[in-house]
Amino acid sequence: MVTAYCFFHRSLVVELGFRVSHAALDPARCSAELVDAHCGGLVTFEGWVRDHNEGRRVLKLEYEVYEPLAIKEGEQVLTEAKRRFGVQHVFGIHRAGVLEIGECAVWVGVSSAHRAEAFDACRYIIDEIKQRLPIWKKEYYHGGDSGWVNCERCAHPHAHA
Repeated sequence: MVTAYCFFHRSLVVELGFRVSHAALDPARCSAELVDAHCGGLVTFEGWVRDHNEGRRVLKLEYEVYEPLAIKEGEQVLTEAKRRFGVQHVFGIHRAGVLEIGECAVWVGVSSAHRAEAFDACRYIIDEIKQRLPIWKKEYYHGGDSGWVNCERCAHPHAHA
């Protein structure tokens, strides 16, 4: 498990790869870990908790994660992205537990010599994380009820060009 603010020594980023955190993320610190003089671009994705879904007012979310498999599969996704897109550094982290509106739930970063590869790899990583990792989301709604969110897209593999 990663600490709240991506406190990593620069040389460890590649080894750390994908992680699950039970504490708040600091996207700026995560991005700083991917800075490399050999890279011309850094692309990041931040997924935030929003206050609505499918016409309902959301008060907070809860992510349940089967961590051993999520980390193993997340590492595989990052390895695939590095190989497929030829990027230098990849890093991803997903929250677990209860998150409030506005919190960062998932963060992905890619640094590369060229922007096109970094954009493509970042998109690939977030799409694959959402499809393949054992992470379940429960929404808590205004009015007191809650429900686990079922993503219909997840039943259909995402095609990547």
